Amino acid sequence: MRMTPEEEVLEKAGKARRAAQVLAGLSADVKNGALQAMADGLEKNVQRILGENARDLEEFGKTSPTSSLVDRLLLNRERVLEMAQGIREVAGLRDPVGEVVEGWVTAQGLRVERVRVPLGVIGLIYEARPNVTADAASLCIKSGNAILLRGGSEAVRSNTAIASLLRDSSKHLIPEDSIQIVETTDRRAVAAMLGARGQIDLIIPRGGAGLIQFVVENARVPVIETGIGNCHVYVDKDANLQWAGDIVYNAKVQRPSVCNAAEKLLVHSGVARAFLPGIVKRLREAGVEIRSCPKTREIVPDAREATEDDWYREYLDLIIGVKVVDSVEEAIEHINKYGSKHSEAIVTDNYENAERFLRDVDAAAVYVNASTRLTDGYQYGMGAEIGISTQKLHARGPMALRELTTTKFIVRGQGHIRR
Repeated sequence: MRMTPEEEVLEKAGKARRAAQVLAGLSADVKNGALQAMADGLEKNVQRILGENARDLEEFGKTSPTSSLVDRLLLNRERVLEMAQGIREVAGLRDPVGEVVEGWVTAQGLRVERVRVPLGVIGLIYEARPNVTADAASLCIKSGNAILLRGGSEAVRSNTAIASLLRDSSKHLIPEDSIQIVETTDRRAVAAMLGARGQIDLIIPRGGAGLIQFVVENARVPVIETGIGNCHVYVDKDANLQWAGDIVYNAKVQRPSVCNAAEKLLVHSGVARAFLPGIVKRLREAGVEIRSCPKTREIVPDAREATEDDWYREYLDLIIGVKVVDSVEEAIEHINKYGSKHSEAIVTDNYENAERFLRDVDAAAVYVNASTRLTDGYQYGMGAEIGISTQKLHARGPMALRELTTTKFIVRGQGHIRR
């Protein structure tokens, strides 16, 4: 008899729980060997992965998606090989499990240490981007956690193929059930994961605002919120305009479908007439639509008017909102009101304005003279990431190995009792 979505989730979560108990005690060498085998498995089966991805794309294409959504789903040989290389890079990172965060001896002679340990079972609920399957699995294995994956229906064949290859190629070194994937596309499976308290230790949602909001509002399992990316680049009055043009173009155009792409451009009124015509021309040549404030349209008359809703929106497409501001304070106020606390950037040669921006902008990553597209575990030298947290508890920004551990106290005594 076929299992219900709820039964599938609970069965796989239970298997992951048992696997996690074994994983927690494995050495770094064993886990690294498993990761190398996983990378080899992907490289040897590129055509199988691409075949399943082609089926996903064919089915997805029937809904007439935008090009940016197709880009998130699409795999090619280069992207599969990048997934494998990413796993190898995780294998090369320092294992956080067992790290002594701090230690001391009390006045009574107790030896106290705070030590990093795995969280247990990580539940990942995500949309599109099948490369996330490999990134998340590699990070969880290296940090001693089992993982239960539930991807979106648009990538179910790609995700299942990748997860199966990762399991099969590493099962001689780690428990096969360390990597579990929920294959049903029934949405009841998501609800079951959110209610699996005691079986799943942490839920991480990766996707659009609707998914994240649903998870946060309905989960009985602890959640780390990976928020949307309504990211801004502010070009200050003292900006190097060559840098500004390159940074804005990169942040918007290099890959517009991802959460660290810039969705808004703020320009100081003192440089707006010198800067806006050139950058608008450059963006439009790349196919970017401009939505703007009244002051911008005084300089670029044919730009589309931005609505109040536009300032809050994450486009994930070749669209950018442009606003002229009169000060760094106004830019900061705008960002803190409309931004999603993901990644924000200022382009300036003014030290005081840069430091004020760094101090007062409330976001997980804040940049001076650099693109928001750099918010990424790889770019930070952390290896792959399982998500970018926009909340403030436990983890914030790119989440890699250390963020997938917690700590416990190790206390050694010599007959100590409490009096």
